[in-house]
Amino acid sequence: MIYLVLSILASSLIFVIFKLFDRYNIDTLQAIIINYIVACFSGIIAYSEPIDIISIPKEGWFYGTIILGVVFISVFNLMAITTQKNGLSVAAVATKMSLVIPIVFGIIAYHESTGVIKVIGILIALVAVYLTSTKNTSGIPITKKNLIFPILVFIGSGIIDTSIKFLETHYVAKNDIPIFSASVFGFAALIGILTLLYKAITGTFEISLKNIIAGIGLGIPNYFSIYFLINALRHDSMDSSTVFTINNVAVLLVSTLAGIIFFREKLIPKNWIGISLAVLSIILVAFSI
Repeated sequence: MIYLVLSILASSLIFVIFKLFDRYNIDTLQAIIINYIVACFSGIIAYSEPIDIISIPKEGWFYGTIILGVVFISVFNLMAITTQKNGLSVAAVATKMSLVIPIVFGIIAYHESTGVIKVIGILIALVAVYLTSTKNTSGIPITKKNLIFPILVFIGSGIIDTSIKFLETHYVAKNDIPIFSASVFGFAALIGILTLLYKAITGTFEISLKNIIAGIGLGIPNYFSIYFLINALRHDSMDSSTVFTINNVAVLLVSTLAGIIFFREKLIPKNWIGISLAVLSIILVAFSI
């Protein structure tokens, strides 16, 4: 359980840092790429065994990390587009609602428990995500023309969680978690660096020290959010559907409360109802273990 709590705290810290990006006018793309580089090196530093670069491509999880790296940075860009086209609420709901995908995968592939209390808790969690994420009284503004972007965010986010569960179950040894995580972030960083090089060649790129500092601050909790999540998924007393439900809803809950406390964000009544349902869903899912 301690790994799940630490994953929730690390993931929530990421949202707080993203919030600071707006305040200090941080170039998100630059900071994200620096973040992936820092997260990669964090995994390398945390790896307790000698690193044999030649043997890494022979690992069963290697090609999975390439795919995950591509999906990681692609989903981030899609989240940015979704936020611009439809608003932050749409991006938040699409990201958190994606917990349905790894839950269904866990139930079908690993025959995880589907007790009545747990199912009710998961359904309440989905309602809580919607109510907590929407910050206007008229609902979520999605136009038909831009509907594809939140759909891709939903699918991509679900693929990330599902792939992590699949790879850690079948291929990643306990001692390999740091180097596995480092490889995922490393490939995401590689794609990002190529993007920056393209911008530099076309004359649209200018690095800034504050963006580097922001990326470093983001990279460390980002690495640990994945590291602790993988360890939580390995806990014998909790299946993946329980872990993903509690993790996603708790991150939304903690980051929302952090917004109220540190950024004086205002919530409308349905947001408070969502927070209450989020707490209830966590209790129900946790007690269904």
